[in-house]
Amino acid sequence: MKDKTGRKLGSYEIVDKIINRMQNIMLEAKVCFLRIIGYIPIHRIRRFFYRAFGIKIGKGSTIHTCAKFYNPENIEIGNDTIIGEAALLDGREKLIIGNHVSIASEVMIYNSEHNINNPDFSAIQERVLIGDYVFIGPRAIILPGITIGKGAIIGAGAVVTKDIPPFAIAGGVPATIIGERRNKNLKYKLGRASWFR
Repeated sequence: MKDKTGRKLGSYEIVDKIINRMQNIMLEAKVCFLRIIGYIPIHRIRRFFYRAFGIKIGKGSTIHTCAKFYNPENIEIGNDTIIGEAALLDGREKLIIGNHVSIASEVMIYNSEHNINNPDFSAIQERVLIGDYVFIGPRAIILPGITIGKGAIIGAGAVVTKDIPPFAIAGGVPATIIGERRNKNLKYKLGRASWFR
């Protein structure tokens, strides 16, 4: 048996490849099941299954319909946080989302990407950390290794390629700091999510 580059594999390498392939198939089945669960328009049912499959979801937090996940066991969501419809949360490395965070619809948060300079195009995986009271606008993209500081705001459609400091307002492609949040004494609660979303 040979690998994808044509190198002949030893017996231990073959066994490792078979085990790895089976683990990937199980993970893909889990991700597919969670995607199907995402269409159920009842928060409690979705939350039950998301937690059962390893996502840590804090008190009062919710994930709206049609969310997609990669490796749910590495995803942690704080208290009173709302994730919008069709969001993509990548858990191939740690993804930590704080308390009172508002993530709008169709936001994509990645923590794995290909190394375009590596001859085998291998993956680079880096943790993503989103602080408390952050707001991320619709269709924003957060790339691997990013930290978004407490109270920061990411504008709609922004592509975040560098860390964003606390209370900064960032927008654009790539995202740059375009302002600063005036209120630094944040104590609000996001409240209850919409019923059937």
